[in-house]
Amino acid sequence: MAKGDPKKPNGKMSAYAFFVQTCREEHKKKNPEVPVTFVELSKKCSERWKTMSDKEKSKFDHMAKADKVRYDREMKDYGPAKGGKKKKDPNAPKKPPFGFFLFCSEFHPKIKSINPGISIGDVAKKLGEMWTNLSDSEKQPYITKAAKLKEKYEKDVADYKSKVLWRQGSC
Repeated sequence: MAKGDPKKPNGKMSAYAFFVQTCREEHKKKNPEVPVTFVELSKKCSERWKTMSDKEKSKFDHMAKADKVRYDREMKDYGPAKGGKKKKDPNAPKKPPFGFFLFCSEFHPKIKSINPGISIGDVAKKLGEMWTNLSDSEKQPYITKAAKLKEKYEKDVADYKSKVLWRQGSC
């Protein structure tokens, strides 16, 4: 499961992260056959880190500062992958609302007039409860209207695409 750009530089490590890495390596050298769990290692490292003097920690602070320099240098040279997110054409048809949103647009003003000081979140909760409590036959007009708007949208998209292709000279 790859996440993000694989060419992006690794993040900078803190002094404590370098300390934990060193502890793990020391443990592997001393006890190569004994596996250590993350929880055990974390507890031991945490206890040890708390008792260390600033002078002992300075070695890891220097490592962290050097890593920050490396990270900053690599990030300066790094440019995110080209292409990125495709910009949406403002002339493209807008997607139609679902039945629930048609219901909300009708009942939102009524809820606000009954409860003038109600928050946006509370209005949304009330609308959700109202929609859930509706029977299928009561929801049907909104669903039907949404289906009609979707059909119109699909026709508009087809017309839009044919116009865009025609303008680009692809047809």
